[in-house]
Amino acid sequence: MVIVSITPEIALDEPYTYAGGLGVLEGDKLYTAARMGLEYLVLSLFYRRGYVNYRFDGETPISAPQRQPSIVWKALEPEEEFSISLRGEEVIVRPWSYTLGPAKAVLFESVCPKWARILTDQVYIENSIEEQFLRYAFLAKSSTYYLRERIGLENISVIDLQEAHTALILLSMPLENRYRLVIHTPGPWGHPGFPGDFIAREFGAFIGDYVVLTEMALERVREAFVVSSKQQDVIRKVFPRFLGKIKPVTNGIDIERWCNPAILKIYREGSLTSEKLLEIKKAAKKDLEALLKRYKENVSLNDYLVLSWTRRLARYKRPDFIARFIEDHSDLNVFFILGGKPHPRDNDGLGYARWFRKLHLRLNNVVYIHDYNVPIAKKIFQGIDLLLFTPFSGWEACGTSYMKAGINGAPTLSSRDGGALELIKDGVNGWLFGEDIRDFIDIYNDPRAKEINEREYKEFEKKLLSIIDLYNSDKEKFLEISMNAVKTFAQAADIKNVLRKYYIRDH
Repeated sequence: MVIVSITPEIALDEPYTYAGGLGVLEGDKLYTAARMGLEYLVLSLFYRRGYVNYRFDGETPISAPQRQPSIVWKALEPEEEFSISLRGEEVIVRPWSYTLGPAKAVLFESVCPKWARILTDQVYIENSIEEQFLRYAFLAKSSTYYLRERIGLENISVIDLQEAHTALILLSMPLENRYRLVIHTPGPWGHPGFPGDFIAREFGAFIGDYVVLTEMALERVREAFVVSSKQQDVIRKVFPRFLGKIKPVTNGIDIERWCNPAILKIYREGSLTSEKLLEIKKAAKKDLEALLKRYKENVSLNDYLVLSWTRRLARYKRPDFIARFIEDHSDLNVFFILGGKPHPRDNDGLGYARWFRKLHLRLNNVVYIHDYNVPIAKKIFQGIDLLLFTPFSGWEACGTSYMKAGINGAPTLSSRDGGALELIKDGVNGWLFGEDIRDFIDIYNDPRAKEINEREYKEFEKKLLSIIDLYNSDKEKFLEISMNAVKTFAQAADIKNVLRKYYIRDH
């Protein structure tokens, strides 16, 4: 029986069909499911122009679409085209398949008419609410056709909907007791809503003047999941009518995709020692240094503590914490790696990109990687000494960057949010700061947010300074914490555990 996962984005090794963490997570699931021998089918969209790239005019970020690399056309195979109906017109769909043994991803491209091509143009970049709706109606109807005609409904064991963007399929293909919803964020962008007449036009049912897709999905699915234990508390307060349906399964990572092969080898052989880890980390730091020289000449990481803050630039992730820290402590014996892209219509995010770029231009010990992606992330996680994970408490559903750093011997200084609370033990395999807030505080309008941020920045600053001092004064203790990070995350963060919880019990 086939396991089906429908997602708005997926980060495969070759194409640019993702924007951030959800896509990377879904890619990790696919690669690991293939190794586990699961009949696993992912349905998503083929975005011809990827997500977004940036160049800079001085400190000013200028966005442009991504060009798909030529290797994409070797990795993807076109399948037979089919048609669906949108806006009362025939739309031609081209499926592209990516096969890994018994597992496969199928990415749908809108070929024609001309107006419909924009629906598979760039990830999460739409010109109107109707265009956004039509994009996810296209995904729903394409998935419905593919599952009915190419897979056969009798061959499907479960259909997992990754975020509410995918939930319109519940209206186009009702399948009693086979749908589940996975909620990956408490943020409003994860819970889109649309006018009821849009839905009535495309799916033949008027279910309200305005429909929030998460609520619609929660009413119809047999169960729903959140991606950390803490998020169960947060999401139950956001959607209190559905307390009994929402369960936690904490995210993980594809260990083989993210771990330095040399570390993975000695860990699995049972021969991991602090001396061997240190030797491998020195070599990885040299590789990282070579990467950084693409962004700034004369980079040298010798004798520096190398730390990174690398992720999507958004207010709730608090990139201002590391930017403020650098402004206040630029003379420390630390090399700062900053990385990440903002959404091109997020003014806050664009402001952080300008701030990061300013620091990059002004300070020799700062590099801002504006084209951050999966291959670059691998080199960073393998080469750094310390990761910073700073989301506003209650806003990060799980996060996985601290897992990727940890398996590579880089502990994390983390705020008390997401899955970090389950995996990081303060002072043992990483460090924690801030409050464990389980209410969803509106960081844009609630005056408490500013007070919390200021209070937590001071704690973050103090804790980070103490970690830097530990690195410089007691490298053996720092290395012990790094070793503990490898041992913890190699076991607890393995996404095989996640797939077993989701599927082995039902498969």
